[in-house]
Amino acid sequence: MSTVLPPAGAVPAAWATDPYAHALDQGRGPLFLRRKDGWLLPLDVERWCADADAADLSALGRSEGTVIDIGCGPGRLVAALAGRGHHALGIDVSEAAIGRTQRIGGSALRRSVFEPLPGEGRWGTALLIDGNIGIGGDPRALLRRVAAVVAPGGLLITEAAPHDVDERVQVRLDDGREQLGAAPHFPWARVGVPALLGHARSEGWEPVDQWEADGRPFLALRRDRTVRAASQSADTPKSAAVISSQFPRNLSGDIPLAGS
Repeated sequence: MSTVLPPAGAVPAAWATDPYAHALDQGRGPLFLRRKDGWLLPLDVERWCADADAADLSALGRSEGTVIDIGCGPGRLVAALAGRGHHALGIDVSEAAIGRTQRIGGSALRRSVFEPLPGEGRWGTALLIDGNIGIGGDPRALLRRVAAVVAPGGLLITEAAPHDVDERVQVRLDDGREQLGAAPHFPWARVGVPALLGHARSEGWEPVDQWEADGRPFLALRRDRTVRAASQSADTPKSAAVISSQFPRNLSGDIPLAGS
């Protein structure tokens, strides 16, 4: 089993609470990440709940082998990959997100990226789209973890913030409705292209592609085939036996083998 432990607050209960579940159920916002100083980052729920758009497809078209979508949300990317014959799995900490992903034809598992995952070390491509490079509030720790999830030489396709920023913040979900108790704060990060490139290189990822689509900047990063991620322990192979029974019912247990 992986020795990586999630950063403090990396699995925020907030994503399983009413504001997020309510927004996914309705298929629309408003929904924001609210910083402690009151600053708001709008979350594009309508786009997340729609079909994959041209910008999404520009990323999916670069995917190699089997694909794991980290923080899959309502599942548009997993469903789009499945519709094109790819073997893909979405993971998310939100039960509402997993339910919606499965309803639209995607395979999904309720799990944090910092927990043991099916097929660790054998995925061809990992996705961190829609700002998910911010998960856990520590981009380098997340990049280190993803290096243990993909195969040697595997690909990470990630979306950066649309401006030059590199910040770690405490945020909470806010939909503007009066509530008895506000959702808890949790750590998040926002990273623009220059900072993301720096973090990636420091963790053994090499950029192989960079592009922009509909104002959204993307990077494709490749894991060094010769570097064994520090987050992998010597007993990692034994984890396969532990997690083989944890695949969702509609996901084949040999999914990571294709293209590995």
